[in-house]
Amino acid sequence: MTEAQRREYEGCLIRHARKSDLREVYLIEIKSFPYPYPVESLATLLLLFPKYFFVAECSSRVVGYVAGALNKDGSGHIMSIAVLPAYRGRGLGSRLMDAIENAFRKDGISRVYLEVSQNNKVALNLYRKRRFKVISVRTGYYPDGSDAYIMFKEIRD
Repeated sequence: MTEAQRREYEGCLIRHARKSDLREVYLIEIKSFPYPYPVESLATLLLLFPKYFFVAECSSRVVGYVAGALNKDGSGHIMSIAVLPAYRGRGLGSRLMDAIENAFRKDGISRVYLEVSQNNKVALNLYRKRRFKVISVRTGYYPDGSDAYIMFKEIRD
């Protein structure tokens, strides 16, 4: 990491998302995934679960986000996480995961799930480093018929 990149990283903050962030969040979504969530789905997540929706902001620009929800059984669910390509590899994904896991933990949620493409090696590495475990495979999860891993983690104080 160059000195300029280090200063910018240190200047990045993780904060709760606002409605005004949705356009930038959606642009990150479409730059990050072959099957992005529609902006309406992201808006619904923000409306229903605002305390589990965070953005990474660097130099007054939203460059990453994580969105979570609650499952019917009371567990947490990480719906989506992404960082703009130019900002990847700087630890922002880990900081976003810290924020959402801490928010879940604060609300007494001890189990967290997520789905991830079996082909998304970068995301799989992040989740495994954070002690998520593959518990099953959801076949045909994506529109192209590809499969997703369902991953799980116990979080405790």
